[in-house]
Amino acid sequence: MALLVVILSVFYIAMVVVWVSQVFFKMDDQEVKVQHQSPPSVYDCSVDPSVLQDLKEVASLIEGGAYTSEVQKIYRAMRLTMKLRSKLKASVLSAFLNYVLTSGSEVHTRVSSYLPQDRHHSQVHVETPATESKHLLPELEMFCYLLVLIFLIDQKKYNKAKACSSESIVRLKSKNSITADVLASRLYFYYSLSFELAGDLAEIRGNLLALYRSATIHHNKFSQETLLNLLLRNYLHYHLYDQAEKFRSKAHHFKALSNQQFCRYLFYQGKIKTIQLEYTDAKDCLLQAVQKGPTIAVGFKIQCNKWAVIVHLLLGEIPERTIFTQKRMEKALRPYFELTNAFRVGDLELFRTVAEKFSSTFSQDRTSNLINRVRHNVIRTGIKNISVSYTRISLADIAKKLNLDFENTVGDAESIVAKAIRDGAIDATLDHANGWLVSKATGDVYSANEPQIAFDSRINFCLNMHNEALRALRFPRGWINKGVAT
Repeated sequence: MALLVVILSVFYIAMVVVWVSQVFFKMDDQEVKVQHQSPPSVYDCSVDPSVLQDLKEVASLIEGGAYTSEVQKIYRAMRLTMKLRSKLKASVLSAFLNYVLTSGSEVHTRVSSYLPQDRHHSQVHVETPATESKHLLPELEMFCYLLVLIFLIDQKKYNKAKACSSESIVRLKSKNSITADVLASRLYFYYSLSFELAGDLAEIRGNLLALYRSATIHHNKFSQETLLNLLLRNYLHYHLYDQAEKFRSKAHHFKALSNQQFCRYLFYQGKIKTIQLEYTDAKDCLLQAVQKGPTIAVGFKIQCNKWAVIVHLLLGEIPERTIFTQKRMEKALRPYFELTNAFRVGDLELFRTVAEKFSSTFSQDRTSNLINRVRHNVIRTGIKNISVSYTRISLADIAKKLNLDFENTVGDAESIVAKAIRDGAIDATLDHANGWLVSKATGDVYSANEPQIAFDSRINFCLNMHNEALRALRFPRGWINKGVAT
């Protein structure tokens, strides 16, 4: 029996030794593999055949759309290009340029000069079938510039991106077709983006105005919408709100051919209306921008929600809590949630604390001046809560509850309460002799016009959304003639 126990013990020990040795050998093999692997680089001279083949298919799609003047094919090509954006490398782009453009031509030389060489300064060569002809369509030339420009911006080579975009803008001035207009609108966008990232956005304002005037003369609708938004963004970047509003009011009517451009237009218009104290119109524009914005555009929706929350507070309204609990937005909207909480309570001291705590965030969002405006509404909300809670209260107690930081607190509280009564914020009277605020009895809300006004605003909102959806419908060319023929 003892011998059997010894044999089993030896067997188990041998099994453990074999298992441990296998684990260590496997770890050594993995370490050797990791050491031999080189980190991915955009300067890698190897060409990914799948990415190059996808780019060739996109070029074929653009070519077909150019011959048949089908804008939807160009849009589809742009969507496919954005999916390939993270896979673009210098070697892949060089191979694609060799496939599309004639080697040694002026266009090929110019576009290739913006691509960085590999580490060994050796030119990448990819064989292409000799039977394939070189495409000289203007749309393909613009697409080559667009690919190189996107690659330079992603690699943060902003000076080269500025030079490449400026050259592409000069070359596309002679191109005038509906399919070239779609590609030109994308080039205009990255043209402005490259200068904005380099901190030189003011330099191209004159060029953008000239391009917008040319697009209006040639009835290039896609370029008009893009350039209008780029000019509004240019003005707002430097706080030129009056000039932005003058240009917007005199510009061509926005027809919303692109949903993305229409959302940007609504956002910029909402910011302008907010600065100009037109809070009702600003709220409508911002809410439409949030609802019409693409689902994947989380950053855009965050910016729209920030401004929409401030506009709600400036109107004396409390935003819905669901705005702050949206997926992937909770952290970004946290400062505005605490600001709304201080507004809801009407605590001026809490509001001051929140404003100081997130002052850097508000400065980065360029909403510090609007936060100062909200302070007056916080005081008014506090007065409203006090008038509901007390039938009679002294002005000294009001000043103490509001934490007013004025020198003459009682006199300032009296003037603030008088203004709230005059504006209709509270239903009360002011006893100047005794220094009291006397609240009137609260009546039945449903006997007034407030429910009717609320339902009317909701119905108008739904009708406007329905009309916008009808105007946004798109139909293929010739569908009316086909319907008549059948």
